[in-house]
Amino acid sequence: MSTNNTVQDKPEPDVLNEIHPLIRRRWSPRGFSDKPITEDIAMSLFEAARWAPSSYNEQPWRFIYAMKNDEEAFQKLCSCLVPGNVEWAKNAPMLVLAVAKKTYSHNGKHYRHSMHDLGLALGNFTVEATSRDLYLRQMGGFVVDKSREVFEIPNDYEPATMVAVGYLGSVESLTDNFVKTEYKQQVRKPIEELVFNGFFQR
Repeated sequence: MSTNNTVQDKPEPDVLNEIHPLIRRRWSPRGFSDKPITEDIAMSLFEAARWAPSSYNEQPWRFIYAMKNDEEAFQKLCSCLVPGNVEWAKNAPMLVLAVAKKTYSHNGKHYRHSMHDLGLALGNFTVEATSRDLYLRQMGGFVVDKSREVFEIPNDYEPATMVAVGYLGSVESLTDNFVKTEYKQQVRKPIEELVFNGFFQR
């Protein structure tokens, strides 16, 4: 990798309607700084997640995290990632495994909304992170069964996603293919394809 540019040079998204600057700034880099995340800041991110809404106030989210300076714990999380994600995620200062409880505590029934509610918690986590100049890249590319084994996760909990967290850094450690995606402008489908007033359209 030959460039010394930082991913802070990424073009801003072309939003069509006014939105909060924290939402506009959010994106998912692979190039992270080696600047560590303090434990206090990490706990503030999880505190934001803790205050997300959930069905019956079940709060189904569980988070397993490790800082890069805790080599043993960090490696356990890295070991669950697919190789293509290990390539860059190993440089993030913090990794998180997000897990959702699949049953309600009050009646033991299937919790159909648990992944949705975990997503709300991660949304809070993301906004809080962005407010502190931290960025996330969430990954479906990890081995679920291995994460269950490594962390002894019970069957009524579902490992949902892995998250790399850090400050923006250089792209020097990334392969050329990844560098190209770092500099692409974010795009979204037109709102007319996603939002319908009083009807559903395929």
